[in-house]
Amino acid sequence: MSAHCQLTGRKPGFGKTVSHSHRRTPRRFDPNIQRKRYWLESEGRHIRLTLSAKGVKTIDAIGIEAAVARIRARGEKA
Repeated sequence: MSAHCQLTGRKPGFGKTVSHSHRRTPRRFDPNIQRKRYWLESEGRHIRLTLSAKGVKTIDAIGIEAAVARIRARGEKA
């Protein structure tokens, strides 16, 4: 599963880990990705989305129908 939110588009960030001696090694900052299943009333079926924690909160605020419309408007499959 890729570390990519279908709703917000959040992806991993890249940077450096800095040790006590200031040696820098590459690292990856992954978003908090969860797989969630929602009931889509208009289509009479469940859909499974890969969302960041922020994406889950966004769906709680705007509703699943509006969120799926946003995802499909961007050209992603939902």
